[in-house]
Amino acid sequence: MFRFPGTVLALALWSPIAFSRQPFFQDGQDPAPAGQAWQPVVELSDDFDGTELDATKWQSNPIGNGWRWDGRAPGLFRAENVSVADGMMQVTVGKLEKPIKRHGETYTHQGAIVRSLHPGQPGQYFECRMKANRTEMSSTFWLMTKGKHAKKLELDIQECVGRTSELTDSWAENWDQIFHSNAIHRANRNNPDKVQVQASVPTDVKNSDRFFVYGAWWKTPQEIMFFLDGKHTYTIKTPVDYDIPAFIQMAIETYDWNPLPADGGLVESGSRADRTTMYDWVRTWRLEPSRDR
Repeated sequence: MFRFPGTVLALALWSPIAFSRQPFFQDGQDPAPAGQAWQPVVELSDDFDGTELDATKWQSNPIGNGWRWDGRAPGLFRAENVSVADGMMQVTVGKLEKPIKRHGETYTHQGAIVRSLHPGQPGQYFECRMKANRTEMSSTFWLMTKGKHAKKLELDIQECVGRTSELTDSWAENWDQIFHSNAIHRANRNNPDKVQVQASVPTDVKNSDRFFVYGAWWKTPQEIMFFLDGKHTYTIKTPVDYDIPAFIQMAIETYDWNPLPADGGLVESGSRADRTTMYDWVRTWRLEPSRDR
């Protein structure tokens, strides 16, 4: 459910009627080729207007359906941290009641991951309207391939944290106010070395201060265009052909380069609002010949 800004101009720009018909682009920013029009991919789109996660579209259980990753220690993914209310999907982080031993690691805190049940495809446009949590943990929107392919590909549309500290690695000190994207060919038996291409720009305010619209057009297997609040911001030329279907991922996790402080930081002391990443909507589009031709 969209919350309208307070000006007439913003009201027109953010009309939910326009959202339901086309992706969110600022004037002159729509990259659709002449004679082509965007059509919604319903199984990969959700306004989260119900009272629970749509089980025909999304999986909140981190294990199963071909997925085996349930978080990076000390943050464990748990389905019970995902809720739908007030027109939003809400992912709330916190401290575990007691440490959990798993995979040879100790987990002391908790987040969650939500994955699409249906794969996205080359040529599609992916967007979400998200407000990051304020904690040391992440807020993300990305895609990942699944299965026994020769390539293991990750496409990060947006990756940020809610808060940095003196413990944060120096290269990531601005990661609470950033639009950051990655194209990664992960290491596997066919690719011994990870290959990564990334791009980023600072945002006008911290990612937890307001909702942003993050988008990416998987234009071709070799080129991905990224959009911030409906404006083309940068393009990444992929390290290998991104020609394998990939699944949407929304993960709220811990990073070793932005570690939790000894007192747990806002993951423990913050209010529920501080500890919650809000997803207003996720929408996916494909191009088809325009009916106006």
